[in-house]
Amino acid sequence: MTKEATIEQATIDWLTDLGYTHQLGTTLPQNHTTEVVLKDRLLQFIEQQYPDIPKEIQTLAVSEFTNNAGADLEHRNRTFHLKLTKGIEFAYEDASGKEKAVHIYPIDFTSPENNTFWAVNQFSITGKNKRRPDIIIYINGLPLIVFELKNWYDENTNVKEAHNQIEHYIKDIPLLFEYNALTIISDGNEAQHGMFSSGMEWFAAWKSINGRDTVQEDDFQMHTLLFGLFPKDRILNYIKNFIFHEDHNGTLIKKGAKYHQFFGVNFAVDAAKKSVRPFGDGRIGVIWHTQGSGKSISMAIYTGILRSLQELKNPTIVIQVDRSDLDRQLYENFVLAKDLVGDVQHADTTNDLRTLLSAGAGGVIFTTIEKFRLKQTTDEALGELEHPILSERENIIVMADEAHRTQYGLLDGFASNLRKALPNASFIGFTGTPVDSKDADTQEVFGSVIHTYDIKQAVQDNATVSIFYEPRLAKLHLWNENIDDEVDEITEDVEDNSNLKWAAIEDAAGSEDRVNKIAKDILNHYTNRTNTLKGKAMVVCMSRRNCVKMYNALTALDGCPEVAVVMTGNISKDPVGWNPHIRTKDATEGIKARFKKEDDPLKIVIVRDMWLTGFDAPCVHTMYVDKIMKGHNLMQAITRTNRVLKDKKNGVIVDYIGIGDNLKTATNKYTGSGGEGPPTIDMEQALEMFFNQVEICKAFIPASIDYSDWKRLRDADKVLLVKAALNHVIKYDEDANNYMKAEKTLSSLLSIVKSQTEIQDFAVDVLFAQHVSKALRNAKSVTSSRGEQKERIKELISQSIDSEDIVDVFAMAGIEKPDISILDDTFLLGAKQEKDGHALKIELIKNILKDEIKLRLHKNIKKYTSLREELEKVIDRYHNNALDSYATIAEMVERAKDLQNDDKRTAELGLSDEELAFYDILAAKKDIIKEEGPIQDIVHAVVKAVKANLQLDWVKKENAKAAIRLSVKKELRKKVSLSKLNDILEEIMQQAEGQYSDWSA
Repeated sequence: MTKEATIEQATIDWLTDLGYTHQLGTTLPQNHTTEVVLKDRLLQFIEQQYPDIPKEIQTLAVSEFTNNAGADLEHRNRTFHLKLTKGIEFAYEDASGKEKAVHIYPIDFTSPENNTFWAVNQFSITGKNKRRPDIIIYINGLPLIVFELKNWYDENTNVKEAHNQIEHYIKDIPLLFEYNALTIISDGNEAQHGMFSSGMEWFAAWKSINGRDTVQEDDFQMHTLLFGLFPKDRILNYIKNFIFHEDHNGTLIKKGAKYHQFFGVNFAVDAAKKSVRPFGDGRIGVIWHTQGSGKSISMAIYTGILRSLQELKNPTIVIQVDRSDLDRQLYENFVLAKDLVGDVQHADTTNDLRTLLSAGAGGVIFTTIEKFRLKQTTDEALGELEHPILSERENIIVMADEAHRTQYGLLDGFASNLRKALPNASFIGFTGTPVDSKDADTQEVFGSVIHTYDIKQAVQDNATVSIFYEPRLAKLHLWNENIDDEVDEITEDVEDNSNLKWAAIEDAAGSEDRVNKIAKDILNHYTNRTNTLKGKAMVVCMSRRNCVKMYNALTALDGCPEVAVVMTGNISKDPVGWNPHIRTKDATEGIKARFKKEDDPLKIVIVRDMWLTGFDAPCVHTMYVDKIMKGHNLMQAITRTNRVLKDKKNGVIVDYIGIGDNLKTATNKYTGSGGEGPPTIDMEQALEMFFNQVEICKAFIPASIDYSDWKRLRDADKVLLVKAALNHVIKYDEDANNYMKAEKTLSSLLSIVKSQTEIQDFAVDVLFAQHVSKALRNAKSVTSSRGEQKERIKELISQSIDSEDIVDVFAMAGIEKPDISILDDTFLLGAKQEKDGHALKIELIKNILKDEIKLRLHKNIKKYTSLREELEKVIDRYHNNALDSYATIAEMVERAKDLQNDDKRTAELGLSDEELAFYDILAAKKDIIKEEGPIQDIVHAVVKAVKANLQLDWVKKENAKAAIRLSVKKELRKKVSLSKLNDILEEIMQQAEGQYSDWSA
């Protein structure tokens, strides 16, 4: 009979094959003690790596790495992980008395052969209870990885029991887990990796040995895990770059990458080294990882690694998204991953973006694509014809979230402006959806696909849950067989009347009888589903009007839980009855926060477009669809239900409108070529045709009409130019028709060649041709308005439609519900508010305060950064109607008083303006200051020490910064507790960099 020990021995054998040394724990002196670190091994490593530093510093380093501050185990684990991966700086005097500094790492991450890797079993640890984990991986004496293994052939045990045992170890021997980077659990058949503090649902198998070949479905999971992750260079890379802690208001969540993220990011790093200018052409490639599989985490990890690459020389990473809500969501995810990426900056305006990108190297900048806009002509100044160059540096990398359509307009628009602003930047796309070949040529913009993690694999790996489809159609039955002909009569001479038809069908779908039937079915279905699986639901309707109707119908039913409509509003046009559903941004965020909480009584939300992308609520397990959707929009909507949560096994899409065919088409398309299909068009031939077509269109327009300054003209001037061209072309029907055909051909060719840089010189010609052609079509169209046509079609359909009872199609046919594969895309709605008289006053006070804060910011970074953030929050609350105008003004006056109080305090303390910030740093830690006397005396000495060592561009020179650190340490060494010296020194250095960054002799 195979025993637990057999699996243990197999694991040790494979680790030995990988170069690990097997050690019996019973032979170690620390066996059966409370010690978990092999300090002699750690000291030996430090002596080997740093032989020239004094013995006492070597010993001190061991002490620093094995004493972890933190209020609880999770915080102590984070403290150690940061020391492990970022090292610790120590100052000392050499034999001649000269002060030096050394940065010590407990692991050599660049040269694995310099470290000792031990696989230790039979090692007992004494804590609350005595425990003996199956295998502990020690690297340089540090217990970084724990294996807990169960008996493969014991039918009464499984991998969950191994996880449960780890949870007991955390209680009994918590000291071991202060140092834990990774935890492995296995029952022989299954082997999974995860973070010690994670629930069972977050542990996962490692399914690839090299990241390229097909996943190892039938291999022994422990073998794949060890040979895929535990080669020495890989495990060190994983520990250093792929593990981080998120701080959620004091609650830490530790996260580690899954295998697809590890390999995908590493392949992308290799691609960057080859593709970033001047090494390559700037097209790094595309990472296609299906929606819900941790794309934002992959982007954060990738950013952290790029920033650490020496060959990139402190790069600037620009995170670019299509829409502001996605920008905010991704930005917040990066802030949570601060341990990896460092501080991130957010460009709130076009001017912010230009300022940030014009600055020196380094940093992470978030922006939306629309901030790469041209300045328009005003009464005071001419607008811009071309976007200015913001930086010609080659170490700028643009990471596009959702490598999608906004990235392909290289002829004109924001994407074109981005390329002109950063002519030597390199580009990588991260997407959850494959790119439609009709919309773009991915390889021309980003380069080839670097790594793909498809839908089926994500479900098989439990990275996402399966989605089941239930067609319960509330059919719209059109008994009028001639309706298309009648609609065509109404819309005669209109080129595209499909939108009018669908708009009318949307209203027909909202008939009272039909909505009531669907509401009853939704409540019945939801009640039955939540009897066995707690969770929440979303209802998607065709229009905002239908959303309100559905809300009224649902809430009128007995037993209905709390429901909310989430939609935008226009108070000048919307019915007053919709007012309860129209919220400020803050109120909408409050609803969102409630809906994401599993136990909150808000159980159902009704939406039209909002929250169908960029919205993650794992507790959502059902979506009721009553809206015609297809392609990207359909895929992005239904994946709201595929997030992993505890015992959630699947998501369910209940279809009332008939999206089944669209869903099948989209799914087949999205799981087809993986976005790697070969190009099928001869680009040189297409370009030649495009250039010829430009000349054909230009021939219709008289030379006297000069549109060369088109891009910087005001709209009023553009209208006059188009009108002049229109008057010339429309004189003869044949010319007008030929011009519209020529422009249509030109625009069709543009869709093929629009990623080619050669077309840039013809951008204005194309734009003008498109405007003239559109004006021609409008001028030659029928006189009845589209609004009138819509009403006539609406009336026709209303008279031609019946609503049938709801049918569960699969149940009626006896067909089992199939599992469907899915992807996701991005989308947004938003609204702005006008300023009233009070708002103008607030704007004036805000600008005065902002200018004052800007002048003072360098004097006290900590205080005034906080004040700046407070100010922005006040303004945001005003714009979101959380405060009325008078309350906002009152709050801003209080902020102004803060500034005045600082002036008074500086005088009372006898300090200069530049010394006050340093005083605040030391005064906040006065309990650790050992020297008697006023703190001002220490402040004077510290500021003097800083200023004595300043030199030109010192913030960019590590030697210069080290000199300041040593000088300040010398002043503080006998005045401040040694154990707290580094903490206080870090704050002083931050203030010095902010206050004296522009120092010149």
